[in-house]
Amino acid sequence: MGLDKVLAISGKPGLYKLVLQTRNGFIAESLLDNKRLSINMNHNVSVLSEIAIYTLTEEVPLKNVFKAISEKEQGAQTRISHKDSKDKLEEYFFEILPDYDEDRVYASDIKKVIQWYNLLHKNDLLQFEDDAEATEEASNEEE
Repeated sequence: MGLDKVLAISGKPGLYKLVLQTRNGFIAESLLDNKRLSINMNHNVSVLSEIAIYTLTEEVPLKNVFKAISEKEQGAQTRISHKDSKDKLEEYFFEILPDYDEDRVYASDIKKVIQWYNLLHKNDLLQFEDDAEATEEASNEEE
């Protein structure tokens, strides 16, 4: 499952995976405790595949940030916690994404990225190999 089925719901902790779409919204399952929720269209919902991080030159998709974290951590969870100090978080994020825009990316955003990465890693939802194969297949089809 890619990031296009993983949701962040405003006011709800953690991440959710999309289970089923309904007429008035959808059913989502928490990645923290596997409880299912019925979410209506009034909730603010973000799909992780649509989220990007500001840099000084462009917006980097969250998937690429997760991939950079994975490469730095050699496929393991992060060595820092989302509860660490602001300075530690910013220093770590600077190693991951050296040109991130410090004026528009707040410590709370960095906390979320690290927490989300660890949650996705714990639930085995980080799949970077499939993305490379899909990109390769798309370029082969164009030729």
